[in-house]
Amino acid sequence: MIRRALTNTGWLMGARGINAVLSLGYLALATRALGLQGFGQFILVVSFVQAISGLASFQTWQAVVRWGQRRESVSHAIGFAIGLDLLTFVVGAALAGALLGFAGSWLPVPPELRWQAFALTLVWLIAARSTPTGILRLHDRYAQGAAADSTTSIVRIIGATIAALFAPTINAFLLVWAVAELATAATYWRFALRQETLSLRSISLRKLPRTETGAWGFVWGTGLSGMLLIASRQLIVLLVGALGGPGMAAIYRVAAQLGEGLLKLAQALLRATYPELVRDPEQARHIAGRIGKIALFTGLAAVILAALAGHWVIIAVAGGEYVAAYAPMILLSAAAAIELAGATLEALLVSRGHALRNFTIRALPTLLAVATLPLLVPMAGASGAAAAVLVASLLTVVGLLWANRPRRAEI
Repeated sequence: MIRRALTNTGWLMGARGINAVLSLGYLALATRALGLQGFGQFILVVSFVQAISGLASFQTWQAVVRWGQRRESVSHAIGFAIGLDLLTFVVGAALAGALLGFAGSWLPVPPELRWQAFALTLVWLIAARSTPTGILRLHDRYAQGAAADSTTSIVRIIGATIAALFAPTINAFLLVWAVAELATAATYWRFALRQETLSLRSISLRKLPRTETGAWGFVWGTGLSGMLLIASRQLIVLLVGALGGPGMAAIYRVAAQLGEGLLKLAQALLRATYPELVRDPEQARHIAGRIGKIALFTGLAAVILAALAGHWVIIAVAGGEYVAAYAPMILLSAAAAIELAGATLEALLVSRGHALRNFTIRALPTLLAVATLPLLVPMAGASGAAAAVLVASLLTVVGLLWANRPRRAEI
């Protein structure tokens, strides 16, 4: 079980590594082509889109893995997940339209880019790929998932190169990001449909909950936790932009792009270990402990590397305008290392059916971080926002340790 979990983690981390390298390329192209203010406006649009899609989405891949283990229920699990994806599209589109149309000047998305932001939101919602991700994980097709995941970065680097050379505008880069999302979703579904046939009759929000007690509680718990993890990061970028302007948002985003690479590895670790913990509950704590130790040392090494080489990397990738991203990058890399160390704890808690408890543990520190931004950003700029994220990550992992402590009955 541990070997398979590590192998699956290796595929996912390999894909994340490729994506991380390619992301440096398209980050360099975008920052240099658009300039500090232009890149800041671009990032505010993309962050808004990702925040809306994150707030409206469910972690449907976990539902597919949890209830798809039995062949008699796999079609209902997939149909339930697709039904949730359709609900996400409706809610997300309505929320984006209302905010962009009626929010006024307090929303940091530039008024001249709001139609583009709405169009990109629709693309992001259509290109949701959590359900096909769950199908591939259900069948241990992690190599295919890794290949599909790499599509995003490959399309972005190619498109960003073309845009930088021939049309260095915000609209051109937004178009590249939209095409990359659609291409990635198409690749995921192509692989997933080789594993499972899709019947339109199975798409329902009622069939699975009739046979699986607690289905809605599990879905809300995992969905809300996923919303926090995705949307909170983007919400912080938006708040930094609202409080400090597009330039500060650009600096924070560069810091996050370079410093939060480990956060993506933490998400990969969660996705790789969760199926194994569901399949073998008796060995779950042992598996999580072994992989957690590996994650801890990996995180520490990455933070040390960021501290030693971060300043040079920022100048080499983004340019001298972004040297202020060094301090927040160190803080965000530390936060990501903490999240990486706690990823198996989250997987263990969710695999035991405590998805809502996991959400609560994540929600309180996240709300605290967001609430302190109006005080910290004017005082310390992007570094203040990064410090809030670091404290939130630390409190979250402490909460996960407490929630997973051995009970007397287990000793």
